Amino acid sequence: MLIITSLQLISHLILSSTHISNSHYPQFFERNRIVHITQGDHEGRGVIVSWVTPNEPGSSKVTYWAENSELKKHAVGKFVTYKYYNYSSPYIHHCTIKNLEYNTKYFYELGTGNATRQFWFTTPPEVGPDVPYTFGLIGDLGQTFDSNRTLTHYESNPAKGQAVLFVGDLSYADAYPLHDNNRWDSWGRFVERSVAYQPWIWSAGNHEIDFLPEYGEGEPFKPYTHRYYVPYEASGSTSPLWYSIKRASAYIIVMSSYSAYGMYTPQYKWLMNELPKVNRTETPWLIVVMHCPLYSSYVHHYMEGETMRVMYEQYFVQYKVDVVFSGHVHAYERTDRVSNIAYNIENGLCNPKYDGSAPVYITVGDGGNQEGLLYEMVDPQPQYSAFREPSYGHATFEIKNRTTAYYAWHRNQDGYSVEADSFWFHNLYWTSSSDSSAAYF
Repeated sequence: MLIITSLQLISHLILSSTHISNSHYPQFFERNRIVHITQGDHEGRGVIVSWVTPNEPGSSKVTYWAENSELKKHAVGKFVTYKYYNYSSPYIHHCTIKNLEYNTKYFYELGTGNATRQFWFTTPPEVGPDVPYTFGLIGDLGQTFDSNRTLTHYESNPAKGQAVLFVGDLSYADAYPLHDNNRWDSWGRFVERSVAYQPWIWSAGNHEIDFLPEYGEGEPFKPYTHRYYVPYEASGSTSPLWYSIKRASAYIIVMSSYSAYGMYTPQYKWLMNELPKVNRTETPWLIVVMHCPLYSSYVHHYMEGETMRVMYEQYFVQYKVDVVFSGHVHAYERTDRVSNIAYNIENGLCNPKYDGSAPVYITVGDGGNQEGLLYEMVDPQPQYSAFREPSYGHATFEIKNRTTAYYAWHRNQDGYSVEADSFWFHNLYWTSSSDSSAAYF
């Protein structure tokens, strides 16, 4: 006798490699679907709501209202479409809701009549130095059984993340024949249960490039940039691949590991203008998100981020970046506070050293994608590496106040509340870095 549980059936519908064409979706899928939200402005009072309609454009209107309020408001967005080889996208809607109240629960509706779907989100507290806030951290998620376990663990974590910092590599559509863009749709359905209710702050990884010139697809990041809008113009950026936001007591800078970043490039010019603007008396926690790690002791992808490290590490130290979150390496690692910026052509000082003014570098590329975990590590473990382990999982970053934050990494094989690695952060701007002269490793 074949027994199929509800969870197995749902997982099959979401993650199945057999795709239903847009013209044959059952009635449930005719509704607005693949709903996701992200921050819609620089300060945290805006939300970008995105969703798709499969067969016809329908309405790009969002109806929204505050909890315990009868006053319903409306915002109208737009829709876009794209083609990728033999795939035609559904109608992808993006609508920005502006001028929301801080720290308020809002309900929002998409569609009309029988096709209406309702969701909710909570805006962050007003920006300020002692505002507590909890971020989830997920990377390299994909759409496998392990991906589902990672997301379930995050949803069940008692730390209760309020927004996710996603460190790149979303659907892994490019891992399938001809970069099967149906996988973008199935991934969107998979994560909707979380990202329709709390913002995920997006960054692009190498699996978002989708560069396939031999089949006429020469525009990098085409599916990603059509599907995932971010408020890049609010921070003066010229590209959705690098931007910044404020959220509660954090200032978050998203960088692109796979866009030009050398001196005088648009990304470089933007960052050189951005870092001096950060007011640490207003947003004391300075966080950088990028896909490729600058420090990693795993053999696979070893030193792939070296040129970017040489380019930008000096500025991360100068401006006292608290932490750099990355993915790409399909495993977990946390460094000590280290820097390797003393080298010049004569002194030979080319080893990392402990530096109390430097960031902690954390790799969370362990979301669960189909490429599997990486087990081969540099041996012996470098002294700059404080903790490393090839296991699937997610992390949380709990800001307590202007001086203190608590970080924890959770493995999938453990109970939801088990912390396999943890670290108390002391804010670099508000805490003395008198130990920064420690010896080289």
